[in-house]
Amino acid sequence: MIRIIALTPAGTKLGERLQVEWPEADLQYKPQPFAEYVQTAFQQGDWLVFICATGIVMRTLAPVLQDKYKDPPVLVLDEAGKFVIPLLSGHEGGANEWGAQVAGRLGAQLVMTTAKPYLNPVYTLGMGCERNCPLEFLESLMLDALAQKGLTPKDIHSLNSIDIKADETNLIVLAEKYNWPFNTYNAEELASMEPLLSTKSDYIFNTVGVYGVAESAALLSSKIAAQNEAGSEPELILNKIKNAKATCALAREFG
Repeated sequence: MIRIIALTPAGTKLGERLQVEWPEADLQYKPQPFAEYVQTAFQQGDWLVFICATGIVMRTLAPVLQDKYKDPPVLVLDEAGKFVIPLLSGHEGGANEWGAQVAGRLGAQLVMTTAKPYLNPVYTLGMGCERNCPLEFLESLMLDALAQKGLTPKDIHSLNSIDIKADETNLIVLAEKYNWPFNTYNAEELASMEPLLSTKSDYIFNTVGVYGVAESAALLSSKIAAQNEAGSEPELILNKIKNAKATCALAREFG
């Protein structure tokens, strides 16, 4: 079971955001008696998310710690949701991978302190457009997307779209300009990302066979590029944005 423990009203609001992503999680605000609640949950193997200072967590859990092979994963977040720290059982218990997922959902920074962090973010760009879309529409939208997430073109692994755009001249030109691979996928391949889409367009589905080109292509390419065998899913870090002639989305996976 996942237990989210918050010690401030702001932390509780952040915990509620996490509950949207993990509806099965139990959220508690200042559970009492605090030490007994936390230690019991830890000893029964519950996965714990603390939204408070790391010192409080360590002092409370110290009496019940066993070893990295038996202890459940523990994450610590600041109440602003800017940082996610896998505190215990990083590698063996899965806290690093879980922390990466939480950071991805919140748009937060993952702070790993293990000796050899094994998760690196892979950012991918998905785009759709009208036939013969002018380069300025594609490039301006792409740069806007990157700016919204504080990324630069050098952070991007690849540009991706649906296979019917494999010969789209200015998508090819855009990829060449920024030295990105340009990958395209068929509708069946892109359909595997459907559960992760932020929105679904019946119009797009009826036109090309998928509910969203930009988001699907970004998600699928990040999943493939990261080669993450741990079972996690890619995340949209920027839902589809659009202008008059194109759409764009950003995805991230850790590998």
